[in-house]
Amino acid sequence: MNKVLFFAHLRDAVGEEFLKLDASGKTVAELKAELALNYNLPKLDTVMTAINEEFAQDDEVIQDGDEVAFIPPVSGG
Repeated sequence: MNKVLFFAHLRDAVGEEFLKLDASGKTVAELKAELALNYNLPKLDTVMTAINEEFAQDDEVIQDGDEVAFIPPVSGG
């Protein structure tokens, strides 16, 4: 199982701070696509992804027990 964390507007869209789901063996891109479909999330291609608090690329494979975080870009001044 994996803990998937959401920040900012993604948290609002999902309605939860995090989800527990099985993402092991999937790439970050595959997980993004699945979440976008299941939770009607806005574009995830601009979202930063971290696996176990280390930034990750879309082709990185998620392992069992990994914590995945989706962090939208920050705006402001």
